[in-house]
Amino acid sequence: MSETRPATPAGIPGSALPGPFPVGSYAERLRERLRAFAHVQVFGELWNLRMSRASVWFELRDARGALPCSMWRSDFDRLGLDPADGAQVVIAGGCDYYAGSATSSPSFSFRASDLRVAGEGDLLAQVERLRRQFAAEGLLEPQKRLQRPLLPRTIGVVTGEGGKARDDVLAGLRRRGWGGRLVWGFAPVQDRHAAPAIAQALRELAAIEAVETIVVARGGGSLADLFAFCDETLCRTVALLRVPVIASVGHHSDRTLIDDVAAVSCSTPTHAAEAAVRLDVREARATLLREARRLDLHGRRAVVTRARTLAALARAPAEHVARHRRQLHQLLRELRASARRGLARERELSATRLLVLRRKTEAARVDHARRRGELERLLLALAAHDPERTLARGYALVERGDGGELVTSAAEARSAGALALRFHDGRVRANVEDSAS
Repeated sequence: MSETRPATPAGIPGSALPGPFPVGSYAERLRERLRAFAHVQVFGELWNLRMSRASVWFELRDARGALPCSMWRSDFDRLGLDPADGAQVVIAGGCDYYAGSATSSPSFSFRASDLRVAGEGDLLAQVERLRRQFAAEGLLEPQKRLQRPLLPRTIGVVTGEGGKARDDVLAGLRRRGWGGRLVWGFAPVQDRHAAPAIAQALRELAAIEAVETIVVARGGGSLADLFAFCDETLCRTVALLRVPVIASVGHHSDRTLIDDVAAVSCSTPTHAAEAAVRLDVREARATLLREARRLDLHGRRAVVTRARTLAALARAPAEHVARHRRQLHQLLRELRASARRGLARERELSATRLLVLRRKTEAARVDHARRRGELERLLLALAAHDPERTLARGYALVERGDGGELVTSAAEARSAGALALRFHDGRVRANVEDSAS
């Protein structure tokens, strides 16, 4: 398809400038001229780094100006860097210009071919110096020692009048079910006039006696956008206020000086609203209603139960006494029966013991008679073998005359010489005259 060029319109009457030229042609010539500028190295603080699949965009800033920059994603990834906002960098490259089209906007950038991190940026260094200074002066603690109310009646809010942070604070308070009074202190939150305006709003809100807590809220952004909240005067004002300040500036990863000096630092305005109203009113109300219903039901049940008990006791005191009388009679019957059973058991046991004793006595008597007969028999046997009785029948015992030893043979008698003859009624001495021949 052939490209149709529009007809060239007439120029501006009376103008001595050449043309008119088609804007596309002029844009192409402008791009050629800009690209022809000398390639140089520039340095400054890197801010607002963002990436796409093909390119990387960022800004280079210092106190006198700023320069939009771009870099091919492949060249940036090859460096292996991850610079943070505020880092001081040196880049090498030259001017570039995208001419745009009928459906896209033109853009100018400094096309970087190389990048080197040179050190910490001035803004970050300034913030860190102030942070150390505040810590040395003890300004990081006063706000944190203030007593924060659990359920404040009046809350002051410092934020931008048309920003999303205002809606987020309201949403957080609605979610808590809070129905107190809000006092707004609208102020710019991003420019060189922001810090004094925010400090003035804080002083005015703190001067209102009814205000119990102040929320300072702003959405996210780069450190350059949030730098107003690192202002020394603003931070000193916050540190010395009588009212606790809840700071919610930026996102989770952002950390400004007001976060350090405030009583509480929150990641979002919604979180700040919940920190200001620490009690979930809706949940507390539901809990109170639930507990009240439970207590009422418990009280009703207790009253009904006690009433029924008292009525039963009032209607039947005799039944109560009769029940105890029956219990006593039952215990008495059981006691008597137990006593009778015990006596019967003792009587049976005594009879058994008596029978055993009788049998043992009879057995002892029989054994005694048997033993007596045995003794008599043994006495008779012993008497039959008594030597005295033998001597009484005419026998004599021959003993040695000197020692009384028995002599049992004629040879012993001859050798002994002197003998003693023992009869049943005495001894007679004798000499042996017969000798062996």
